[in-house]
Amino acid sequence: MSARLTLALPSPEATAALGAWLAPRLAAGDTLLLEGPIGAGKTHLARALIQTRLAALGQMEDVPSPSFTLVQCYEAGGVELWHADLYRLTGPDEIAELGLEEAFERAICLVEWPDRLGPLTPPEALRLSLQPSAEGDARTVVLEGADRWAALLADLARQETALAS
Repeated sequence: MSARLTLALPSPEATAALGAWLAPRLAAGDTLLLEGPIGAGKTHLARALIQTRLAALGQMEDVPSPSFTLVQCYEAGGVELWHADLYRLTGPDEIAELGLEEAFERAICLVEWPDRLGPLTPPEALRLSLQPSAEGDARTVVLEGADRWAALLADLARQETALAS
């Protein structure tokens, strides 16, 4: 991993703003790995990203957590958007049943609890590690990825003040 950025997210709105900012910048084949403990804001960020992407197409849809369904799929303007929550999986052998390996190649994938992917983790994915603060609703997010993400992270760093407000 060579591209890295750390951001302070002072509120749930800032976490949602990050998801909204990322939404139009992703394309088929892009994978975001959302890490962090329960309550870190992974689903909140994913929901904002998905709703922003759908709203740009004039669509409004409830975006439930995929905790029980494991995967939720959305049609997002000629590209599928997959939101996966792998918390209940015990290992990478269960990934094949979900169809994620194929989705990594042709869809935008948002994966919560990506540690369950093991060797199936896409090497070109952008990893977002969210950590809640000891007090309040603030979060810190570390975004890390291969060189292909460097320009996006540099652009995001320039927008940090707008996200935090």
